[in-house]
Amino acid sequence: MEQTTTDILVERADAVLTIAFNRPGRKNAITAAMYQTMADALVAAQTDTAVRAILIRGSAGIFSAGNDLEDFMKTPPVGNNPPVFQFLRALSSAEKPVVAAVAGPAVGIGTTLLLHCDLVYAADTASFSLPFTQLGLCPEAASSLLLQRVAGYQAAAEKLLLGEAFDAAEAHRMGIVNRVLPAADVDTFAATQAAKLAALPASSLRITKSLMKRASHQELQTQMDEEAVHFAKMLLAPEAREAFKAFFEKRKPDFRQFD
Repeated sequence: MEQTTTDILVERADAVLTIAFNRPGRKNAITAAMYQTMADALVAAQTDTAVRAILIRGSAGIFSAGNDLEDFMKTPPVGNNPPVFQFLRALSSAEKPVVAAVAGPAVGIGTTLLLHCDLVYAADTASFSLPFTQLGLCPEAASSLLLQRVAGYQAAAEKLLLGEAFDAAEAHRMGIVNRVLPAADVDTFAATQAAKLAALPASSLRITKSLMKRASHQELQTQMDEEAVHFAKMLLAPEAREAFKAFFEKRKPDFRQFD
């Protein structure tokens, strides 16, 4: 089974469903339409008995530059059930194991989505960043909860407050990724791991994952909803407008005018 859109490739080979960012000319920056395609694929996978594991990867040595800011400004994630939140809910509630292969940059949601995956493998060329404060925004995807849970408060505070990039070795030390591999090997290795999962009893995987996540599921959804309320308000605030304007003008934003 293969479904090709302009920017997302959804393909099932044997029992592994692969969702691949396919927009290398824009560093795999994600649009609302791309979120919708991924959300629909994840929802369909829930009830498709032919799918036993899910693999998320990038293309052309790039994972994702995060949100496409131009599209983001045209279709901000506000209102009733925007595609980005459909995607995050589908990913966070996926019953089947989700594996990610990360090469090159993983920015913003390109990093936070990894916190919802079960296994994450990174190329030694991978870089990660959570530049929400630099854009006048706040964390999303429950990252304010999940990052400190896996990395500890101080490490999470450094990444979320400063928003500075960090490399694959540090992501591994923080517990965001399982293993760091040569860039030429990461996609194949992650696909092999997904195939191993797909060969195991589906009920055993489903129940094991459910037992590990059940205690925190409601807390995660509550945190994600609260982040979304703040995020939507901050997206319309002067600080974000200044950050986005500076991005398009290729200059540093000036936040000194804001309290």
